[in-house]
Amino acid sequence: MASLAWLLIPLFAAIGAAIWGSWAARDRTQGDISELAGYARFREAMDKVDPSRAKAAAHSGSDPV
Repeated sequence: MASLAWLLIPLFAAIGAAIWGSWAARDRTQGDISELAGYARFREAMDKVDPSRAKAAAHSGSDPV
């Protein structure tokens, strides 16, 4: 019976490794598209000039930040 227990340990390790390997190799590109679109929206928002800050900078003679 003890030898059977020692044979089950590598079997369970192999099953665990197969489960972990399939989980680690899964396709995770699904979320990248929405994240890239969100980053593009963020960049567009950061590129916009706030009218009140632009007016204040024009009166002070400096560039808007």
